[in-house]
Amino acid sequence: MDSQRREIPGGWVAITRGFVTGVGEPGTEPPAEHSIDASGCLVTPGFVNTHHHIYQNLTRAFLPALSGSLFHWLRTLYPVWSRLDEEAAYVSAWIGLAELALGGCTTSTDHLYVHPRGGGDLITAEITAARELGFRFHPTRGSMSLSTKDGGLPPDSVVQDDDEILADSERLVGLHHDPSPGAMVRIALAPCSPFSVTPQLLARTAELAERLDVRLHTHLAEDADEDTFCEATFGCRPLEHFESVGWGTDRSWVAHCVYPNADEIARLARWGTGVAHCPSSNQLIGAGLAPIREMRDAGVSVGLGCDGSASTDCASLWLETRGALLLARLRGGPPAMAAREALEMATLGGAACLGRDDIGALEPGRAGDLVVWPMEGVQFAGALSDPVEALLRCGPVSARHTVVAGKPLVQDGELTASGVTEMLARHRAIAADWMQAATG
Repeated sequence: MDSQRREIPGGWVAITRGFVTGVGEPGTEPPAEHSIDASGCLVTPGFVNTHHHIYQNLTRAFLPALSGSLFHWLRTLYPVWSRLDEEAAYVSAWIGLAELALGGCTTSTDHLYVHPRGGGDLITAEITAARELGFRFHPTRGSMSLSTKDGGLPPDSVVQDDDEILADSERLVGLHHDPSPGAMVRIALAPCSPFSVTPQLLARTAELAERLDVRLHTHLAEDADEDTFCEATFGCRPLEHFESVGWGTDRSWVAHCVYPNADEIARLARWGTGVAHCPSSNQLIGAGLAPIREMRDAGVSVGLGCDGSASTDCASLWLETRGALLLARLRGGPPAMAAREALEMATLGGAACLGRDDIGALEPGRAGDLVVWPMEGVQFAGALSDPVEALLRCGPVSARHTVVAGKPLVQDGELTASGVTEMLARHRAIAADWMQAATG
């Protein structure tokens, strides 16, 4: 699929020095030094994950947090996450990005907003893992500045003051952000939510992002409790608060956005603000059905996100793409979504949220990121009519090959990186230590 949504049965894709250099009809293939046989498969652009909290894979299926609202879930887990340090950030990112690659994801953001005092440089630790794997990565420098004593949700142990947050944000952009085409690492700035940061931090972060020319990300309109909080605290709805602090811009993309009204959807479209739709997380937390059909019809750029691995408990962009298809049809009936539109959200929609025109499609000049999906075997028996619809209606399916910048991260369904067993052991040790500390 290219940016014109062209499909080529039996076609080929050529990648040279990390970029697509040709796409064509069968029988016109150029000579290649290395090739991948995709017979019996569907080839798509690499999927783009627009919202995640990777460190949360250390607290998957954490029983004390599972029966309650979003606010209960957060209050239960914040003290556990206060143990996060560089080792935990690095190991969880390595495992989390590897899991995403197995599910056909080639670019992911991460919203790391827990920065415990003395925890070290968590964002750089994540970036180190991404570089080792060869994964295209958009970490965001998240933050929280309102603790429980200030009327927020997090404990004092995981919040920072505004000046500290802004100084570290600027440091990380200077150290890691690459604005060039095909960049493997870009940084965005991401105060956590209206109920965990001050309006002043939101406004100053927007000003800093403008000066540094980087993107902005936050949670918005995720839960009915958020409406109540904003109305009681700021005297307005979450999107009005968002606009008042300078975030109503095409520099921003927001996570969830389950509860916007029709006027607010129109405002998102007018601003050019993107939305990261997180189907599995919304279902597991019981947040509700996001109005994705209405957003897309209004012209809002919608991408897909796994959300944190303590709310979704798995990280598969294939699963999220299928979930987007199903939830849209549940909300609006069968005409509300087809597989091609869901796939577009997973690719071009995600690229738009991240402000990139060099990923999300297979055409010359774009990054050489693609996925080869198997369309054979028991789960696809009888699916002869339309392979694109079959990809999301049948399954479950994982990537046969995942290629980033022309290099395979997954080959024949297995990670190409070495050290997976060792990394899993390190991950298990950290998770067990956290669990023991949390449960006594």
